[in-house]
Amino acid sequence: MKAGVRNVARNRGRWILSIALAAGACKDPPQPTSTDAGPVTPPATSSASAAPSSASSAPADVTSGASSTWTEGPSVMTGGSVDAEALRKKAHARIDKDTSAVHLLEGGTARELGQRACEAAVPKRPADTKVLIKPNIGGFEWFKDPEKSGGDDGLHGRITDPEFVRGIIHCLKARGHTKITIAEGWGATHADWVHLARASGYEAMTRDEGVKLVAMDDDGVFDVEGDTPGKPLALRGMEKTHVPTLLIPKVLAEHLDGGLYISAPKVKVHRYGVFSASIKGMQGTVMMSDKSPAFRQKSRMHREIGAALAAEKKGEPGARKTYVKSLETFAERIADVLEIEAPHVVLAEGAPAMGGDGFGRQWPAKERVAIAGTNPILVDRVVAQYLGFWHSKALAKELEGHETSPLLTVAAKRFGIDIESPTLAGNGAALLGSPRPAHLLGMAGFEIHEGGGVEVKPRVASAEPSLRSDDAGATEPAKNKDETIVHAIHFGASDAPKIDGAIDASWAKATKVRWDTDWSGKKTGTFTSARFGWSEGALYVLWELEGAGLFTDTTRPIATERSRLYQEDCVELFLTPDPRHTSRYFEIEAGPYGHWFDIDVDRAHKREDVAWSSGVKVGTTRDAEKKTAIIETAMSAPDVTTALRANAKLPVGLYRMEGRTDRKYLAYRPTLTAKPNFHVPEAFATLSLDP
Repeated sequence: MKAGVRNVARNRGRWILSIALAAGACKDPPQPTSTDAGPVTPPATSSASAAPSSASSAPADVTSGASSTWTEGPSVMTGGSVDAEALRKKAHARIDKDTSAVHLLEGGTARELGQRACEAAVPKRPADTKVLIKPNIGGFEWFKDPEKSGGDDGLHGRITDPEFVRGIIHCLKARGHTKITIAEGWGATHADWVHLARASGYEAMTRDEGVKLVAMDDDGVFDVEGDTPGKPLALRGMEKTHVPTLLIPKVLAEHLDGGLYISAPKVKVHRYGVFSASIKGMQGTVMMSDKSPAFRQKSRMHREIGAALAAEKKGEPGARKTYVKSLETFAERIADVLEIEAPHVVLAEGAPAMGGDGFGRQWPAKERVAIAGTNPILVDRVVAQYLGFWHSKALAKELEGHETSPLLTVAAKRFGIDIESPTLAGNGAALLGSPRPAHLLGMAGFEIHEGGGVEVKPRVASAEPSLRSDDAGATEPAKNKDETIVHAIHFGASDAPKIDGAIDASWAKATKVRWDTDWSGKKTGTFTSARFGWSEGALYVLWELEGAGLFTDTTRPIATERSRLYQEDCVELFLTPDPRHTSRYFEIEAGPYGHWFDIDVDRAHKREDVAWSSGVKVGTTRDAEKKTAIIETAMSAPDVTTALRANAKLPVGLYRMEGRTDRKYLAYRPTLTAKPNFHVPEAFATLSLDP
């Protein structure tokens, strides 16, 4: 069967906590079967700044260990408006005394983490309870054209992975829930929302799962269609707050009134708020009556920022103090919103979490985690430490003494929550037993880069560090330095192969190389073949895989770049565009179902550019019965094509990763390192471009 062909033709660019162990208090769910799941180990408990705490004294769901301290009570919706004071009292009654554990779960796919987080933290409710899940979907960079921005679509790494939300949905369905809605608020047009839903993968995911996807917007479409989920409702009792003109989306009010509201934020650093999780995520629900449409008034939450940044730019005395004051004011407003609209549960996706600025530059965490609980302030407290911004002296230096985000400290003060040493549960607890890497590009022009041994340049982190270029220096280089020639046939304009995973006549004269050796030189009996071709517009590679188990997460889209593809079955091409500079090369990964990932590696400058694009196009076919697959690729980015000329000889590495448990690291030219490592340019073969 032929897989769909996708084409992305782009230009160059890319904390210590105690563990709750009391019986029944925070029972961790079964661990995933994924081979990259972390070990279950307790964190250290010797920190003076975070003394051990006891398990929660609040009643807990005996299955999930989640807090079940809230009750529905009387309706807060009357006469077409909402009683804000009633919502405020309900939120305080629930959160002020909620000291239940925060679950830090590590390992597995985004979908598995979503399901595990739900199982761990979502209290059991009657099956007919309506459920609202609010992920982070929007962001002002979402509409980037990958063809004009180095392959960056403005979404990945910024939004909650739709597969994480799919895992939550599966957990809820297993409990019998059928009334499930996914909703996000954003400040764009209806047409933009439709585009966003499609580009993000949420349209397809919600359609597959049979759940609603709605916008908490009132743009003249959503407030007149169906049950009007985005209709702004008046809030009674906001006069003495920092947001007296606040309105509330109808769909959110309905679920706060008699349903279950789950916040599913992306765990990431934010250039203004320091980090973004459940508290910062409240801004997506904001509507204000100052102007129409109400949902486009979100920026009024931080309206002082413009003047503050202008003062910073001019170098005015006291400019930083003005900037921090704007952030503190923003925090007070967000706390007002939190008091009204606090989620019942927070399931935060960090698969992986992101450092950087929250938008354009990203430092992925090495692990895949979920952080979950019923107290949004405590969840954000754990998020702060996981991202490296708890008791941060570097941050305090930049933000007038604030050692974490003011959004967290203001919210904690408002609810009277002790955030020094919350209780932690889950197999990822050990991750906070030592200082965490911290990467923040502040909006006021400062940068913080601490811990983890990560370079200042953003790059991809790895659960298998021995296979990434940043660890290559810790191993021996290859000893087989004899030149091995791989030939590439020249294709004319009319005879270039169609990239569809089929071996057409164009490949008939191309020389095939075939191998079954692994990185150590050991014969494995699992063969891989490769043929090369080139034209003035692209470099072509035809891979033939034997003994293919097709270990691939097929739920992941193939239309967008697939990070950590190397953890599944895939082939890897390493291409050096300039033989005089062998420390700089391109890595293009492709999977048997059409998934792909590419990166520009510069070992000399210790840099990996994930925003770089090879312009790769992939076509695949598979035969599960015969255990074979064909992966056909064409790389057309200018960085690649400028190196293509007759008789050119370019260093090239040919590799394959195969198997779910008995993992094979196959290499055409063995790297002969102490452990699997493909990033050894000394072991590359030579690709000769025939005339």
